Formats: sequence, C-alpha cells, structure tokens
Amino acid sequence: MKKQVAVLPGDGIGQEVMNGALEVLRAIEDQYGHQFKVVQADIGGVAIDHHGTPLPKETLEACKRSDAALLGAVGGPKWNEVPVELRPEKGLLGIRKELGLFGNLRPVKTFEALVDASPLKPNVVEGVDFIIVRELTGGLYFGEPRERRGKNKEVAVDTLQYEKKEIENVVRKAFEIASGRRKKLTSVDKANVLESSRMWREVVDQMAPEYPDVEVEHLLVDAAAMKLIYQPKHFDVIVTENMFGDILSDEASMLTGSLGMLPSASLREDDFGLYEPVHGSAPDIAGKGQANPLGMILSVAMMLRHSFGMEEEADSVEAAVEAVLSSGARTGDLSGQEIGPVLKTKEMTDLVVEHLKPNHAISGILAAYL
Repeated sequence: MKKQVAVLPGDGIGQEVMNGALEVLRAIEDQYGHQFKVVQADIGGVAIDHHGTPLPKETLEACKRSDAALLGAVGGPKWNEVPVELRPEKGLLGIRKELGLFGNLRPVKTFEALVDASPLKPNVVEGVDFIIVRELTGGLYFGEPRERRGKNKEVAVDTLQYEKKEIENVVRKAFEIASGRRKKLTSVDKANVLESSRMWREVVDQMAPEYPDVEVEHLLVDAAAMKLIYQPKHFDVIVTENMFGDILSDEASMLTGSLGMLPSASLREDDFGLYEPVHGSAPDIAGKGQANPLGMILSVAMMLRHSFGMEEEADSVEAAVEAVLSSGARTGDLSGQEIGPVLKTKEMTDLVVEHLKPNHAISGILAAYL
C-alpha cells in the first residue's frame, strides 16, 4: 500500500521524537511491504522563524495533499514575546480548524510495566483503558468576540459558542468508538450552569436511540474530574467539549505516569487525521536526546489504524512498545522505578524498531546499553 504522510516536527523535542517515529514507519515499510512517502513542513515557532507565521500556506497544502499528518510539538519560551496572533500555538489551533479536524482522540491506557510509575496506587490504575473524545474546533477557544474592553482594558471577554452540528459530529464519533469497545459512553458537561452544555446534553440524548447497545451516562465536569482520580476504571469512552476535554485529558495523562507515553489523534469525517503526542515541546530537555519517543511512536500506531486501516501493523507497534517497557527499558521521565537502564531517545527507538523485526532479540540489544 502507498500512502503520503505530511511530517511536521515543530519545536523543542518535536524533531527528536519525530525521528523515532520515522524510523518506526520505515520498519513497518520493510516488514509489511508498504510505501510511505514523507513530506516535511514547518509549523509553530520554527515556522515563525522561517516564514513569519505559525502556519504557512505551504504546510496546509502539504497536509491537504497527504493521506495523514504527524506532528511533533509546538511552542517554547523563545516565542513568548511575539504577538498573540502569531504565537506557535496558533499554528496548531489553525491547522485543526483549516483541515476540519473536529474530533480529538486521546487513549489513556496503563501499561502493566508502568503501574508503579503512576502517582496513584497500583490498585487504582491497574487495567485502566479508556478514550477521551474531545470536540476540537468550537467552544471557548474559537468563539468571537474575544477581546479586552474598557478604558483601561480592564474587562476581558471570551465567547463560548457551539452550533448543534458541531456537537453532533463529535458525539456521533464517540458513539461509534464506544460501539466497538465496551459499549459505555460518558458525556461530560456543565449543564447545571451553561446553556451550551444543556444543548450538548440534549444532542447526546437525541442520538442515543441510534446506538441502543451503548450505555449512556451524563457527568458534570467537576464530578468527572474527581472520578478520573479515584475510579478511572469506571470509564470506557468519554466525550466532551473543547476546553473540558483539554483539561481532563491532561489530568488523565498522569494515570499512566508520564505525559511522554500518550498519543493522540485529531480526525475529520473522512480517513484523514493529524497524529501527535500529548507531551508538548519540553524546551528544558530539547536538543539533549533525552525525550521519550514512545508517545510519538504510539501516535504512528494510531495513524496506521485510524487513517490507513492497518490494524495488524498498528498492533505490532503497540506490542513492540509494551515488550520494550516490560524488558525494563526506561527513558528519563520513567526512570524513577530504577529497574533498568535510563535510555536516550535514539536508544529507546532502536529497541522498538528491533522488536518489529523478525526474530528480534531485545535482551541482547538492551544489554548493549547497560
């Protein structure tokens, strides 16, 4: 199978973890006979430096010509003083809007080998496996007007706005995902306060009869935030609006012990998706080769599954990651367990790639880093 992938390394550790992702993609090519044409483009701070904008037209065009896109990270203190409309994060928000990427999937799954890395008790996090489906192109982050008012700009205005169709799109996606999992959907809102949340809840209830095998519950966002910590195994699929999803998914990331482990996908109605790790640009370790590449590598697995329909290939990448972790290998963000060597980005990538080969020998490769 031939596919074109737009590759947007971005800022900070983005290029480092993207290198690992591309090595894994090449290993999948070799093992399964696929051809992945890679087209690189700038986004975020590096795009500001090279093009004067966080989202150049060339980047958008590269994505539109591709079957999927991989993104590393955007942002960093270097660009803190640029005007708000030119901040690196505007590139990320803009590409989601321009490409119609309405639904963000963030799987939260505890690897058995990393149970002790979580700040929560093992009995709380063992067996956690759920997905947060976040609406991505509406709500408070995109509503207008957004401005400072008054004589001394002492009044700040942000607008929370949703169209019914925007809610329907992401809720339908969440129902479809729940239908293929454990058939439980938790819709999170603030319907006791917000009119937009009341409409959100109405849409969920109106759509529920189309999916009679899916159990539906409604939770207020504050209750959901608490339940994520004390009873995370309660959840299967969570669907929520943009800002709530942003906050809850970052909270949920700590269940796994490290942001470096978490992938994500931003999807539209066809098979195109933008895939990126959750961890951000981590400017404090950028250029040191210390970043955990596994969130980016698992994002490749999501791309293989959701955009290319390559289930076996996606499974093999996820199995390789789990096997490497089970062998005791750790990057610095996971090194508190002290059960194996602390590896650099390239070393951890090498282990995953080795596991993707026939007759792999992880133990021998791992010993080389001791």
